[in-house]
Amino acid sequence: MELTADSTIYDLLKAKPESAEVLFKFGMGCVGCAIARGETIREAAMVHGIPLEELTAALGIKEA
Repeated sequence: MELTADSTIYDLLKAKPESAEVLFKFGMGCVGCAIARGETIREAAMVHGIPLEELTAALGIKEA
């Protein structure tokens, strides 16, 4: 499965557990958040006020 900004945080963490460190650096506590199962990376960036292109670049994934 290819990860994109429309993948869920859960799928991201399952495929790339090391991405938890990146999320923490951006101030996102998504690892323990119940919403992470259904929230996309795009949605999480918007909610946290993080520029999507910065987050996806740091995570090494595509925006779309």
